Amino acid sequence: MVTTSIFPGRYVQGAGALDLLGEEAARLGRKPLALVDKSVAALVSGALHAKDGAPFDQQEFGGECSEPEIARLEAIAREKASDLVIGIGGGKALDTAKALAHALGAPVIIVPTLASTDAPCSALSVIYTPEGAFHRYLFLPQNPQVVLVDSALIARAPARFLVAGMGDALSTWFEAEDCRIKGAGNMTGRPGNATAYALARLCYDTLLEYGEQALRACERQVVTPALERIIEANTLLSGLGFESGGLSAAHAIHNGLTRLHGTHSYWHGEKVAIGTQALAILGGRPPALIEEIYDFSARIGLPTTLAGIGLEDASDAELLQAAEAACAPGETIHNAPYPVSPQAVLAALRAGDAIGRGL
Repeated sequence: MVTTSIFPGRYVQGAGALDLLGEEAARLGRKPLALVDKSVAALVSGALHAKDGAPFDQQEFGGECSEPEIARLEAIAREKASDLVIGIGGGKALDTAKALAHALGAPVIIVPTLASTDAPCSALSVIYTPEGAFHRYLFLPQNPQVVLVDSALIARAPARFLVAGMGDALSTWFEAEDCRIKGAGNMTGRPGNATAYALARLCYDTLLEYGEQALRACERQVVTPALERIIEANTLLSGLGFESGGLSAAHAIHNGLTRLHGTHSYWHGEKVAIGTQALAILGGRPPALIEEIYDFSARIGLPTTLAGIGLEDASDAELLQAAEAACAPGETIHNAPYPVSPQAVLAALRAGDAIGRGL
């Protein structure tokens, strides 16, 4: 059997890493376009220049990783003859930067200012509708050339983002394990190897060991070794684990939940956490492991009930709509080594909500 794992070209992490942006950009292009989240523009503006001090062209991210936004930016980049894309901000800005670089045939540098998702390292962009509903995956031919993570910037963001990143990372081992057992393909379409599955397990173990300490540091906007470990888990380990290990039910359930308007004000990782809890029930994980998932989620402030993602009053009909979307042909839930159906997903969501209400 042929197995495959994929990785970003270079991963740089630490307090003050943003100061290396000009140096990294000089290796890859002469006319960079920096796509910047409006919310962090003031924080990063001092670093958006080449080694010789020439400023990068800057464009403000429109707020949604959608086909119209990518097309808008592509027109600007082609007019300016940009030969390098630098994405700076949260997960949707970074996915947009990756998609833009692909459209241009240019390299990309990814600079996450949040540790809220595992998007930065992957050769994947999640495309949404302009209204925020999941639309499709865009599979890219290669991973980012550079992922540059400034831990001091991450520490300045509200702690909820770090917690959401832990929610996204929480799914990594469970989904990779599903794929390993079934022999399902990862993002390349081929099974992962032992390295991928070991990194996915390391991601889970790191969350349990350092998650609470890292949260306390982030709440005080200070960088500690524990925070560095969780930033790495949320960004690198989770990214490598999902991409090279594979996805199954948790992210498919997340995608289904985005069909319900009440979830749109909640972060990706918060909804993925609900998907992971449902996955554990759907897959018949041991009760002690399910208890561990819920206990960890509650201790760091991840949602454990449907109310926690805006679905307190959701009807069975509404949840079934989400469950049907989660089980659509081609969705990653079909990588699971256990029976899946919309009715089973609905039952897992309701059972998981009951467990969370009992905490």
